[in-house]
Amino acid sequence: TMGDVLAFAEQRDGSLRGVANEVVTVAAAVARELGGSVTALAVGAPGLAAEAGSLGAFGAELVRVAEATELDGYNGDQHAPVVAQVIREGGFSAAVFPATAQGKDLAPRVAALLDVPLAADVTDLDASGGAVTAVRPVYAGKAFARVAFAASPAMVSIRPNAFQPVERAAAGAVEAFTPQVSSAGSRVVGFSASGGGQMDVAEASVVVSGGRGMKDPENWALLEELRDALGSAAALGASRAVVDAGWRPHGEQVGQTGKTVAPKLYFAVGISGAIQHLAGMRTAGTIVAVNKDPDAPIFQVADYGIVGDLFDVVPRLTEEIRRITHD
Repeated sequence: TMGDVLAFAEQRDGSLRGVANEVVTVAAAVARELGGSVTALAVGAPGLAAEAGSLGAFGAELVRVAEATELDGYNGDQHAPVVAQVIREGGFSAAVFPATAQGKDLAPRVAALLDVPLAADVTDLDASGGAVTAVRPVYAGKAFARVAFAASPAMVSIRPNAFQPVERAAAGAVEAFTPQVSSAGSRVVGFSASGGGQMDVAEASVVVSGGRGMKDPENWALLEELRDALGSAAALGASRAVVDAGWRPHGEQVGQTGKTVAPKLYFAVGISGAIQHLAGMRTAGTIVAVNKDPDAPIFQVADYGIVGDLFDVVPRLTEEIRRITHD
């Protein structure tokens, strides 16, 4: 019905991802303004329905789960028609996706199948007055564009970590169904995980990032020791310069062309703080910067700044943190 909003709940290996709660939260806020309700949609292998009810806590009245063996791993050719079909049949006013790696592939495909525009990587959404408008950063976050939608449903993908999940209890009734899955198109033969089982930088509550000031990829052991001292919720991040230099894997890159992170605590070590980097981490709770240049732009956003030689500062910082955490 009019005013209803679809929330796409992303899963990986049969588990819903944290970003699904953010997507449902945003959908619930929009549905409230439009006078409708939220249907969450999860797509995956049989057994996914067992854990999908948790989305009710964030405002999903109904949780539909499309289950089929072929939908186990993500494949855009197979997932997009299933999602488009659900949106078409449900007559939704809006549909919200996460702007994750998967969402960035899926949302445009679904928009194309429905022949509607997509506002991608949205950081704010408003539906007061009954019309949906979205805000998205442009020019590396130097400006914000406010966009309205020329067709229905209003399709958006939201930037991960830009919206806090808010609990708002709703029925969360789970309804599993078996969709028609097309056998045409590409076939995914496997995924290989990067980062050897380390915590994903976009999901960590503490991030230790290094930049060009680290001088050499060999020196990353310093940051690994700091990360280990901070505990299992900590992950390594990197600036674009060091990723481009081949020092660190792209999966660790924080910033405009990397990942947006919003940890409770962010360490920027030897990172000058170009606008593109700041765009990816300025919403962190507490920012600690270590840099030998007192005029580095990173100090403009830092809560705590240490002007000094990182090769002297970081080992001492690690030692102090280890003392506190191991006492």
